[in-house]
Amino acid sequence: MNISFRLKTTGFLTILFFITLSSCKKPQGFDYRDVRNVKIENIGFDKTQLSMDLVYYNPNGFGVDLRKVDCDVYIDNNFLGKYKLDTLMHIDRRAEFTLPSKMEVDMKGVFKNLFTVLFNKEVLINVSGTTRVGKAGIFVNVPFNYSAKHTLNLF
Repeated sequence: MNISFRLKTTGFLTILFFITLSSCKKPQGFDYRDVRNVKIENIGFDKTQLSMDLVYYNPNGFGVDLRKVDCDVYIDNNFLGKYKLDTLMHIDRRAEFTLPSKMEVDMKGVFKNLFTVLFNKEVLINVSGTTRVGKAGIFVNVPFNYSAKHTLNLF
C-alpha cells in the first residue's frame, strides 16, 4: 500500500468525522404539557404511591430514544418525592408523547403542604432532574427544570 493512498484515506476519514460531529446537535430538553389519569395506588403513613400519565413535547427536529428520567418534585419548595423512570422508549421528532409514570410520595411533605393547598388553592410546583436521551446508541444526560403555579381543586 503506498503512502499517498494512506494519507488520502486518513484525510477523508478526518473530514468525514468532523462533518458527522458538526451535524450532531445535542438534544434539547422536553417541554412539559400536562398530567393525566392521576391515581393513588397504595396509601401509607410514610409513603404513598401514585400513578399518572405525564405528557411532554419533543422540540427536537429528530427522533430520540429516552432511556432514563430521574428528578425531584417540590410543592411550594417543600420536597414531595422522587420520580424515576428506567425504560427505553422511542420518541418521534416534534411530537407530543405520554410517559406512564409511578411516583413514591413522602407523606411528610404532603402534610407540610396540606394547609397551603387547602387555603391557597394555587401551589408552586418545581420539578428538576435529568433525562438520558440519545440517537443511534449514543446517549447523553440532558438536565431539565420545570416550575409553574398550578391550581389544585380538591373539593
